[in-house]
Amino acid sequence: MIWFTEYWTENVGLTVKAHEVKRIKSKYQEILVLDTPEFGKMLILDGLVQTTERDEFIYHEMLAHPALVMHPQPERVLVIGGGDGGTVREILKHPSVKEVHLCEIDEEVIIVAEKYFPTISEKLRDPRVKIFIEDGNEFLQERKGYYDVIIMDSSDPVGASEVLFKEPFYQKVKQSLRENGIMVAQTESPVLQEKYFAGAYREIRKVFRNVGVYLAYVPTYPSGMWSFTIASDYIDVKDTSRNRERVKELKTKYFCDNIYACLFALPQFVQEILKKS
Repeated sequence: MIWFTEYWTENVGLTVKAHEVKRIKSKYQEILVLDTPEFGKMLILDGLVQTTERDEFIYHEMLAHPALVMHPQPERVLVIGGGDGGTVREILKHPSVKEVHLCEIDEEVIIVAEKYFPTISEKLRDPRVKIFIEDGNEFLQERKGYYDVIIMDSSDPVGASEVLFKEPFYQKVKQSLRENGIMVAQTESPVLQEKYFAGAYREIRKVFRNVGVYLAYVPTYPSGMWSFTIASDYIDVKDTSRNRERVKELKTKYFCDNIYACLFALPQFVQEILKKS
């Protein structure tokens, strides 16, 4: 057994007891798979926890379902990042979806996910899914007005992923959406990553008319409180009366009708951060 620590800041982190299962140095990053008593298998990229078997459903459900419920008829969906496949799995719970594109820069993440995380990656080979091993920023340049929903399942905004949190990238996202298109992105923790959270919200607001922020509680992510930012030029994303009957048709463990109804009910301190952004 070993003890693994992800340092959330210089002063705090998450420490778990684990067996090391696999360690790979890919072209882009170090990929580590741990088997832990509390969270099951854990996928770690460059020292940062990406997903675990025990709590992955919270993040993946909350990233995927609100936008897909709000869209009148989502048929074409793009996921940027998300090589573990959890977001793809949730997308395919929506019967209107005909085509899912997954754009992941690091093929090794997909290979590791399919070998060690079968319950998360189980839909990656569905015939409706097409995988592109490309940089998401470059990928969007060739796909104007194609997608109904674009989901940013990206790593933390450091290194190669930093560009995915800036206005020029969100402009490309906007240009790649069809009429009624919706974008949603994971936007970090408002507690321990306030600068990144506020910055992402600010950059998205520069590009889209309608923007909303919502939260979920993911135990293995910094502070446990995690944010998502959803945006559209065409749809009032804060209108959670839209297509609400669809929520009850989904087979989920975290996302539900009550959460959807009060999706944008934010703690006061988070509202203050957004006002200042």
